[in-house]
Amino acid sequence: MPRRIRSADDFAAEVESHLQLEIERLQGEGLSPAAARAAAHRAFGNVTASRERFYEAHRWLWWDRLSHDVGYATRLLRKSPGFTFVAVFTIAIGIGATTAIFGVVNATLLHPLPYPHPDQLVNVEDDLPGVGSYDVGLSQPEWQDLERSGIFEQIAPAWFDEQNLTGSTRPTRVRLSSVAPNYFAVLGVAPQLGRTFPPGDRSPSFTQEVVISDGMWKRSFGGDSNILGKSIRLDTDLYHIVGVMPPGFHSPARTSDERNVDVWPATSFYGPPMSDHPARSGRNIPGAIARLAPGLTIAAAQSRLDALVATLRAQYPADYPPHSAWRVRLVPLEDAVFGSVRRSIVLLFAAVGVVLLIACVNIANLLLARASARSREFAVRHALGAGRDRLVRQLLTESVLLSILGGIAAVGILIVSERFLVRLVPDGLPRLNDIAISWNVLLFALIATAISGAMFGFVPARQAGRIDLTMALRSEGRGATSAPEHTRMRRGLVITEFALSLILMVAAGLLLRSFWDLLHAPLGFNPQGVLTVRTRLPYPNDVSIDKYRTIAQEAPFLREVIRRSQGLPGVAEVAAGSSSAIPLDHPQRDATVVPLLIEGRGTDVAQAPLVDGSVVTPEYFHVLGRVLVRGRLLTNFDNETAPAVVVINEAMARAFWANADPIGQHVKLSRSASSWTTVVGIVADARTASLTNASVPEIYASAYQKPAKHLAIFLRGQLDAATMPDQMREQVQSIDATLPVYGAQMLTDTVAASLAARRFSLEIVGSFAVSALLLAGLGIYGVISWMVNERTREIGIRLALGAERMQALRLVLGQAFRLIAAGAAIGLGCALVMSRLMAGVLYGVKPTDPVTFVGVTLVLVTVALCACSIPAHRAVRIDPLIALRQD
Repeated sequence: MPRRIRSADDFAAEVESHLQLEIERLQGEGLSPAAARAAAHRAFGNVTASRERFYEAHRWLWWDRLSHDVGYATRLLRKSPGFTFVAVFTIAIGIGATTAIFGVVNATLLHPLPYPHPDQLVNVEDDLPGVGSYDVGLSQPEWQDLERSGIFEQIAPAWFDEQNLTGSTRPTRVRLSSVAPNYFAVLGVAPQLGRTFPPGDRSPSFTQEVVISDGMWKRSFGGDSNILGKSIRLDTDLYHIVGVMPPGFHSPARTSDERNVDVWPATSFYGPPMSDHPARSGRNIPGAIARLAPGLTIAAAQSRLDALVATLRAQYPADYPPHSAWRVRLVPLEDAVFGSVRRSIVLLFAAVGVVLLIACVNIANLLLARASARSREFAVRHALGAGRDRLVRQLLTESVLLSILGGIAAVGILIVSERFLVRLVPDGLPRLNDIAISWNVLLFALIATAISGAMFGFVPARQAGRIDLTMALRSEGRGATSAPEHTRMRRGLVITEFALSLILMVAAGLLLRSFWDLLHAPLGFNPQGVLTVRTRLPYPNDVSIDKYRTIAQEAPFLREVIRRSQGLPGVAEVAAGSSSAIPLDHPQRDATVVPLLIEGRGTDVAQAPLVDGSVVTPEYFHVLGRVLVRGRLLTNFDNETAPAVVVINEAMARAFWANADPIGQHVKLSRSASSWTTVVGIVADARTASLTNASVPEIYASAYQKPAKHLAIFLRGQLDAATMPDQMREQVQSIDATLPVYGAQMLTDTVAASLAARRFSLEIVGSFAVSALLLAGLGIYGVISWMVNERTREIGIRLALGAERMQALRLVLGQAFRLIAAGAAIGLGCALVMSRLMAGVLYGVKPTDPVTFVGVTLVLVTVALCACSIPAHRAVRIDPLIALRQD
């Protein structure tokens, strides 16, 4: 027997022994046994009270009370399985959706970058706002200036590229980032095997050492523990592996390709294959990351950097002319990596928070209705000695128990559907692989569960704590109605729920309109039946061994690829070009922009504006259905022996020749170009750079006049997407066995992928809006049903006294409409504020779009009125005789 029960029995035995001794003493004085027992009990006092005091002295009373409350709440919920199911399901929707989105927020925005002191890491970006160019890269001399400035502890440039890994059974593409030797020292990350590069090494050209990723080590070398010192060949150059980075290490970058780097070689960004003496204005480095000097904030560092920039502009006026307004910005590295997705994720989290709030309001309404129906029970318990705090605690316990059941159901659903939910997230989202049901996410679910239970349990608990004992005991008679305060509270909750639902539905409506406009915007090219396949020509450090060094060497390869591809089954047309010519797929920013110098404009070579540029074969425009507006397209006669020509789009014509004829104008497409190139044609604008903008200036050079290393092959026809990649690999490698062939994708899939982030936001917010719509409908249905049930006797009396049934219908619907109108007014006002915050994620639709606001309001009002019609028609069919007999 447990010690606590034995002690209670001992106490009871001691009390009984004491009483027995007193009884015997009194009997000895002549009292009868009955009189002696009564006198002994009077002298001792209340035995039960003594036992209770002893019990309380040896127990955790709060635990006893809690267990009693939980037991009572459990019995109540078991007696109402319908209510329990609806409540738990509603809570599971709210908590489950909130926790799922928090998993994305937790993986992407809440965890700091996985480097020591990440708040000291910045992205260094050069801008030329005077000529409309931003993040244009820096030059090797500028890097040296920044190193000596004292602003940074260290600064390290990096240049993402793709190269060919050869020497195995099949050449493959690897993602590569050429970095300064101090790159890993800046990040503060050590390898799991071997070493990185000596941070102070400033020898010219590339070192012959590389560090590889954990993924490449396991994928290409089977996790060989003797990997250090082994050789790999990249673009025919031989490198030695000196280190392997730890699992989970990724380069801090904006795109998934740049994050998931396979190989890091080291270079000082001068010497072959780069210039031995880079020009200050050359901008041969796409970008750099830096760690601030100890004790220096980003604001203070920017202030000192602005002073340095002013000094350099004065010292080198030819390299930094005043009209270019050259500046250098420091962007927190976390913002550089996550800035593009932060707004969308915050929007989703706000939307799911509204869903959880709507669910809480809905459950609060249901509990308030139950509390109203239990008012006599509470009054009786209060009359029997239960304090108001005891009643409040009981209701809060019921609410929290409901919330816990809903939270358990939500977490269970999330665990089961985790993989499916991750597949919904766009591939380009940073830290996609980190999204998981972690302890942080489970802790958030627990906190959300507790807060939700307190939120929707507060209202009925507050009402129970303020119960009027006399009124409650008298109100059980016929015609009883809830207290006016209960009625006002329930109606206020419905108005709140309606307003929140309207806000969320307006957000979803704006996103839907935006997505619809994007989906149906004219592309300016025809993606149907087009397959793109990629390859990359080698670019060795020793340019003298580059067999594709000149256009005379590269052009025969392109012509042969096109000739052989035309013979494949189902292929009707073939074209080739740089990878930047693939519409809506520009993974490498530095490969898609070219500096533009216009004859007669006097533009400084170093400050030339950057425009999107591609090299293509003449067949490209017909294969993609690009429309010629004026002039001519490229031809096969535009080769290495003919004068250089280009085709531009209408946006470029407007931007640079608004008051002149672009045809016949001369431009240069590189800072080192010695001869001019002639504009011979203008094609219609197309959404090749972004679906949201068809007016990006673009220029197309002939692939037979300007070489490109990153190549794409375009095939149009009745193609078998499953077998065509292998057939193309066979054809390309039959010409050059060292070239990898990869990235085969139908152009329609490329277009769809460009919409992935917007589609994800729309799907999530849309599903939340549908949930809100259903919850709002259920909420107003519940209130009107409760009102009809509560006023059944009143309606029966009205009908018995001659009121028409339509009057009863108008009575019910009139009250419902007043609630709907109040909710709509409040919701529209809040939605106007919310929509302005969404302006940055909308396309083709104004934040205050009247069609969306009116349409969404009508839909929600219609659903609410439909929900009201069921109890309203039930009120009309009330039999007066039955209603009058109702207790």
